[in-house]
Amino acid sequence: MGPDFFHSLRRQGAAIALCLAATSVIAEPQHGIAMYGDPALPPDFVSLPYANPDAPKGGRLVTGETGSFDSLNPHILKGSPPWQLRYLGYESLMGRSWDEPFTLYGLLAESIEVGPNREWAEFTLRPEAAFSDGSPVTVEDVMWSYETLGTQGHPRYLGSWKQVASMEQTGPRSLRFTFNEENRELALIIGMRPILKKAQWDGKDFGESGLDTIPIATSPYVIDDFEAGRFVSLRRNPDYWGKDLPFMAGQANLDEIRMEFYGDGSVMFEAFKAGQLNMTREFNVEKWETQYDFPAITSGDVVKSVVAHQRPSGITGYVMNTRRDIFADWRVRDAMLHAFNFEYVNETMTGSQQPRISSYFSNSVLAMDHGPAEGRVREFLEPFEDELLPGALEGYTLPEGDGSERNRRNIARAMDLLAEAGWTVQDGKMKNADGTPLTFEILLQQSGGEEQAIIDIFARALERLGITPQITVVDSAQYNERTNAYDFDMTYMRRGLSLSPGNEQRLYWGSAEADAPGGRNLMGMKSAAADAMIDRLLTSESREDFLAASKALDRVLTTGRYVIPIYQWNISRIAHAKELKFPETIPMYGDWIGWNPDVWWYEEN
Repeated sequence: MGPDFFHSLRRQGAAIALCLAATSVIAEPQHGIAMYGDPALPPDFVSLPYANPDAPKGGRLVTGETGSFDSLNPHILKGSPPWQLRYLGYESLMGRSWDEPFTLYGLLAESIEVGPNREWAEFTLRPEAAFSDGSPVTVEDVMWSYETLGTQGHPRYLGSWKQVASMEQTGPRSLRFTFNEENRELALIIGMRPILKKAQWDGKDFGESGLDTIPIATSPYVIDDFEAGRFVSLRRNPDYWGKDLPFMAGQANLDEIRMEFYGDGSVMFEAFKAGQLNMTREFNVEKWETQYDFPAITSGDVVKSVVAHQRPSGITGYVMNTRRDIFADWRVRDAMLHAFNFEYVNETMTGSQQPRISSYFSNSVLAMDHGPAEGRVREFLEPFEDELLPGALEGYTLPEGDGSERNRRNIARAMDLLAEAGWTVQDGKMKNADGTPLTFEILLQQSGGEEQAIIDIFARALERLGITPQITVVDSAQYNERTNAYDFDMTYMRRGLSLSPGNEQRLYWGSAEADAPGGRNLMGMKSAAADAMIDRLLTSESREDFLAASKALDRVLTTGRYVIPIYQWNISRIAHAKELKFPETIPMYGDWIGWNPDVWWYEEN
């Protein structure tokens, strides 16, 4: 053992020490986690930037919904629960900041720790975390929640659970998830699952629950009262465990949040005008400009507020089910896009004041360029050139009408596309070579108003092609049952998208989800190109690759001609009682203000 040996040993020891030091830095528990880079807020932040920590507590918010409900469990496929319960009734290990593309901060968990490549994530619970009945949140509750949601819950939870290789308790208040694939977003996604109380479900069938089980959760709000199909009242819990957390400063200010349910939108609007509701969100620009002049507005008792946002438009419109033979042919779908007279619809419905959704990620930096694909975007798409539809590489924009009701040029183009697909007008009806008429069903949810009016205009355009669609309107329970089973030809669809698209893209457009009951891939698309672009989104380590993958995915989706898009809502129009206030600082996801009352407060003028 000469000096060389000891010199070598010292070098090895130094290298090991450096590795250990590097590992400890990477795996050090953190107060938050961002999809890219570091969280914007330091460990000692006092409140979220868009919350008012000095907001008073008290008051009530009463808002309306169209339709009905028959369940209080928003985490299963069965039933129709009030959608707000999923967000207002439960908490997760981490909470999201809506002023960053995708960043989480500790909520039930005081810290998160991840592996060097985010191949695992470990959470440590806060010792004070408790359910509304005062019982502590335990690692056992958390593990039971993840397993139950991942095996018996709504399909939206199943995909991420399949990506968990193991879940284990690592300490009295800590647990670790190890993932079975490379996916940087999983550490964040896994931190956002709702936490349930295990003991509440002992001896009960989680998948069959309806109105007989009022959830016990950790949220600031608990269900105080409800009447099936009529209303749900949430009351702020004065003993809420997290009221002193910096993350919650300026949040959960209202004493009551109440949701009233109505048969259609016109009845709900009359209820708002009569003062039965004190907040509503308006999507129709023309209605906003012409019908919000009732006495409470003119007296100043009701205020009209407009809030802008920076997130993608997402996709809103009428989706075509490619599981049906009629819409399996992209030329038929393209014909529908040409027949749909958006310019006339927009003039009729909004006075042409609302911009159209031009792609799934329009209104954001993630959106496709409408010219030829270039650079990394082309590089990502070229391996799939044989499967891509026209426009994906060459460039594509949605058909534009001339603004007239007859829309002659686009109707003629629709005729040509249908002829290419084997459909021609015979005796005034669009038929195939066997003489079978082209017809399909448009399924709508019973709510009246805008969706029905738009479809009526569309149906008149289809008649010019010799097509008479069947328009079926059903209640919310039937609608959910049918869409969960993909029992429709065409229906209304809305998918909101974020500035940090990730795992949810598999649920929305992934091939593996196309045949899963109750899934979100309503169009039934199965595209190797889309799957590959989603994979790139999830594994990109540079902002450049992430943006290119998003733009490429947008091209595949838009040129797939799966949805007839209508207009986008790049601002939120909210009418509310003058006593209801929201902060002056608007987050990046500004429209979140209109959907979620977390940062609103009630203050007498």
